[in-house]
Amino acid sequence: MSGDRLSLLIIGGYGTFGGRLARLLGDEPRLRLLIAGRSLEKADDFVADLRAPKDGSEGLGSSNLGATLQAVRFDRDGDLAEQLTRLRPDLVIDASGPFQSFGDDPYKVVRACIGLGIDYADIADSTGFVAGIGGLDAAARAKGIFALSGLSSLPALSFAALDVMAPQFARIDRVAAGIAPSAHVKIGLNVVRAIASYAGRQVAVLRDGQPSTGLGLIEAMRVTVAPPGAVPLRSRTFLLVDAPDLALLPARLPTLQSSFTGVGTEPQLLQRLLSLAARLVHLKLLPSLLPFSPLLQRASHALAIGDHRGGMFVRVGGIDAAGKSLTCGWHLIAEGDDGPFIPITGVAALVRRLLTGNRPENGARPATGELRLEDFEAEFRRFSIATGIRMESEGACLPLYHRILGSAFERLPPAIAAMHSVGHSAGHAGGAHVASGRARIERGGGWLAGIVARLIGFPAAGEDVPVTVRFVAEGDKEIWTRDFGEKRFRSLQLEGKGRDRHLLAEVFGPFRVLVALVPEENKLRLVVRGWRFLRVPLPLFLAPGGETYEEEREGRFHFYVEIGGRLTGLVVRYTGWLVVA
Repeated sequence: MSGDRLSLLIIGGYGTFGGRLARLLGDEPRLRLLIAGRSLEKADDFVADLRAPKDGSEGLGSSNLGATLQAVRFDRDGDLAEQLTRLRPDLVIDASGPFQSFGDDPYKVVRACIGLGIDYADIADSTGFVAGIGGLDAAARAKGIFALSGLSSLPALSFAALDVMAPQFARIDRVAAGIAPSAHVKIGLNVVRAIASYAGRQVAVLRDGQPSTGLGLIEAMRVTVAPPGAVPLRSRTFLLVDAPDLALLPARLPTLQSSFTGVGTEPQLLQRLLSLAARLVHLKLLPSLLPFSPLLQRASHALAIGDHRGGMFVRVGGIDAAGKSLTCGWHLIAEGDDGPFIPITGVAALVRRLLTGNRPENGARPATGELRLEDFEAEFRRFSIATGIRMESEGACLPLYHRILGSAFERLPPAIAAMHSVGHSAGHAGGAHVASGRARIERGGGWLAGIVARLIGFPAAGEDVPVTVRFVAEGDKEIWTRDFGEKRFRSLQLEGKGRDRHLLAEVFGPFRVLVALVPEENKLRLVVRGWRFLRVPLPLFLAPGGETYEEEREGRFHFYVEIGGRLTGLVVRYTGWLVVA
């Protein structure tokens, strides 16, 4: 350490990811952060922005708060030994890239660090770069330093998630991973160039246990990213991308039969156009998409529509100890601007471990297995990030709501969990139970609201109305029959499939409403995510809305259901309580 502070040289320190790393570590007083890049002016401006007071609080690095910040010029094509000797960092972090285009001597920064006995880490996502760094292992060991490559979402985070799920399997056959950035995140030009570099090109994958190739940005798989208990991302197609996991997985999993890594961007229309352009490259009608990288970047910024949410998944398939088919999926969703911090959380976790004296083993290698999932999750706590694992086992028999919520079902208050355990007390599908109580009913006054209410069969307004709900489980579906006084209406509930995966589908006559189940303290919120009329998708902004939740109060199940829309106004609102008979 340099004095009483650990000195970090962040190459690309004012860029897309290096800048976020500096912000993430800037409040740590035991660090000296050297914000480095080719432009000293840009580095100075970035440091000044970090130091500027925001929201009434002091800026990072101001007075005695946080890390010491210093802007420095660093040119990876210059005299590396002279620059590193002058700056004297304890750890060099390369957050620049794209690592796919580092030329004939891609490891010159790593070799310079090894020569001077300086530890090194990067966030590379280039398969060749990450997989090849092991060639410097002997030199790094001889100098007593570590050089870790790929401390990013793929492969460090994906392998950490895989390591948590692997003990559930006797044999792993399939692994797939993907990243789904928010459409509103300003993707850096280097990231676009990295993706464009393999568009339409052959990407090494596994098929039927044998080395094979796929076509970059052409081959695809559909996934719904849905951590248990969170509102899922909209289902999307992930296009094949070249990531280090594809090269590293076979050595970790000798029984592996297939592998896939992908990216799923929004809007999906733009991604389909990108895939079409990749086909033109494959057909040799275009030489490459690299010259179009600036245009692709501008298009992604101009078409920033949809939810400001991003995510990631790692899906593992194989056989469990009982010989049954098992699929596990680790899911992550980041809200708003928090998603772009994920690729640098691995480096942040490594630095925090170094500050506690927990140092990686010497040598040069890919960063797979260096960090545990809990190390990443400790960094995630600073952000609005939800994660969790879903398991789908052959022959498993769970209630409908348990299947949709996954492990989040265990967070439900007892009264709510009991209400949604219909027909499964004996561990088999089928059965029924009845709950009764009292309710207060309000009806909207609009003529269109009246038509909708009559069409579905909602009850008339009333106070202290006796209510009975009969829950009948039939296979993977549930039929809910509600009696409010002398008025009865019925709906069918089932688990969404395909694009509606991980959502609850409730059918009222010709309407199908798609709902996310979200546990929240002592409540279970139902959030509308889509709807259909006679299977035809309808605009979400016209969907029946309103606040709807279930709640446990003093050990009793309570409900609050509000149904309305932009066109109808309030249709019906009914609140009350139920107890299982």
